[in-house]
Amino acid sequence: MSDSPVSTHDPKGDVAPAEASPQEQKKMEQAYAQMKRKMSMEEISKKIKHKVMVLSGKGGVGKSTVSTGLALSLAQQGLSVGILDIDITGPNVPKMMGLDGRRLHVESGRIHPAQGHLGVKVISMAFLLDNEDTPVVWRGPIKLGAIQQFIGDVEWGNLDYLIIDFPPGTSDEPLTVAQSLPDIDGMVIVTTPQEVALLDSRKSITFSESLKVPVLGVVENMSGYTISGKAKPGSEIEIAAPAGKTLKTTADDSGAFSVTLDIFKEGGGKLTAEEFGVPFLGALPFDPGFVRGGDDGVHRIVSEPEGPSAIAFAAVVSALQEQIVEDSGSGLEII
Repeated sequence: MSDSPVSTHDPKGDVAPAEASPQEQKKMEQAYAQMKRKMSMEEISKKIKHKVMVLSGKGGVGKSTVSTGLALSLAQQGLSVGILDIDITGPNVPKMMGLDGRRLHVESGRIHPAQGHLGVKVISMAFLLDNEDTPVVWRGPIKLGAIQQFIGDVEWGNLDYLIIDFPPGTSDEPLTVAQSLPDIDGMVIVTTPQEVALLDSRKSITFSESLKVPVLGVVENMSGYTISGKAKPGSEIEIAAPAGKTLKTTADDSGAFSVTLDIFKEGGGKLTAEEFGVPFLGALPFDPGFVRGGDDGVHRIVSEPEGPSAIAFAAVVSALQEQIVEDSGSGLEII
């Protein structure tokens, strides 16, 4: 009798299938999870009627303020609204929405958004940080996975609008969302009137063309600061304005007067929109109340729903809704 080892062939002479290696098993599990998330994102997209991306070419133009303002103004109409804060490294939306320090609720593997002012649902990286001073240092693939999880694993429910707030610039985040979330209505570009901000906003408009996502319009933030006061009825008032200008006005019969200072120039957002052939949604005033409201977690629209800023946001939202067409989409393939 031979002492050779027993053959691994089966009785029919075929080689038995080899077991998958740990690396192959991991790849199969990742592919399966990706497929499930893709299907989930498609199902979630069907429950969200309109999806609006809010971008800016540079930081400091008040993009998150505009995102929260759009969401709250829409909610004032009685619509169901959510905000997806995609700014991984600098998430500010929860603080502005009075949700600072809140934690997300997870049930049956699904993430449930926190609810802020006027019932607006919010998802943000800030909810996952133990300390708000902790920096998030992630490379591209990790950010991509987190963004897809924020979309595919969140129980948004039925929404009329989802406002998506991005970090400044044209990088991985908007590209990932555009490729992951079907039927995006378009993007809103936020700028301030000065030339430096306008240069970067032009890049965002060009970027939209490469994504095949339409620009719903340009919003000019910090457009002007209005000074109001009282004086002798009918008296003339002179106010020193930026760039060495002097503004003159006359008090009315009750002694009230107001004048608007163009701190960051004026009209640049509208000119940029006209130059690129995209809609101009409107201008928002420079309002110090947004600074206080952002720090206190009470948005200006909530604290003064009939104030000038709330009225300006309502006008921008009305112009935005006119641009949104039913069943419009980006046409991008989900990856």
